[in-house]
Amino acid sequence: MDRAAVDRFEASRGRLASLAYRLLGSAADAEDAVQDTFLRWQAADRERVEVPEAWLTKVVTNLCLDRLRSAQARHERAAGAWLPEPLLQGDPMLGPADTFEQRESVSLAVLTLLERLAPVERAVYVLRVAFLYSHAEIAGILDITESASQQHAHRARSRVRDVAGHRRGGEADPASARRVVEEFLAAAMSGRTERLVALLTDDATAVSDGAGLSKRLVRYETRERVASFARAGFKPTPAKRRLAGGSPAMHIEVINGSPAVLAVVDGRVVGIVAFEVGEGKVTALHGIAAADRLGRLNETWRQHVPDAPVISAW
Repeated sequence: MDRAAVDRFEASRGRLASLAYRLLGSAADAEDAVQDTFLRWQAADRERVEVPEAWLTKVVTNLCLDRLRSAQARHERAAGAWLPEPLLQGDPMLGPADTFEQRESVSLAVLTLLERLAPVERAVYVLRVAFLYSHAEIAGILDITESASQQHAHRARSRVRDVAGHRRGGEADPASARRVVEEFLAAAMSGRTERLVALLTDDATAVSDGAGLSKRLVRYETRERVASFARAGFKPTPAKRRLAGGSPAMHIEVINGSPAVLAVVDGRVVGIVAFEVGEGKVTALHGIAAADRLGRLNETWRQHVPDAPVISAW
């Protein structure tokens, strides 16, 4: 393959990776899909490819759909053990973030909701909302009719809108959201359950991978249970320190567009709790500590210059 063909692919790599991440919810799987797309591009009769960007988009989208339809993916969803892979703010894989819908589409809450959609609905939603493709273009990418694309987009948007009550009134101000998280963390560390309950919406939820030890996700669906989960989760114990490999420093950073508490030991992120904030309260928490979900986050963290931790030794 000549240099021009390689350069043409590399010019699209970032967009393809961002598309694949939104479709799959996994940075590692997204990178694999992009690499498979490169191999297809290498083997293609490129002289017959009229619009390389459209060709590459079609290939990576359909490779991702194949993965979503695979037996392994169906098993993971059925087993209830799937959570998106969190990414640090500024990671290029997060992709376009010019509009509220683009930013929302990559939040952990919406990526989790997208798992409930059929693969084609998920692809239409991502292509339309995050990458602003027309329905005619989406129809060509997915080999469906333009009318079908419109119907899939309507159903997907309705389902996301119906279930995602996590951002009432639109996007939270970042500074205000951070203050809510700081107050929540202080209440959790002090064991003040009543203050935690007051900082949660009535329909607040939490989901955790059980510090990476559970085969199934643990879910909490009343604010009293969410408060108890947070109080227990943020309470330091010798066993937790042994599991983490030391006494973590706690940093507040932005993960997938939302404020999050990161536990860091010797420069390595060992766990995160990401917060969805709306109207001055916490509406959802996502706790992730499984090492295989933190790989890319740790790669970017090593290049990141964080602010001082809010807790220097937990």
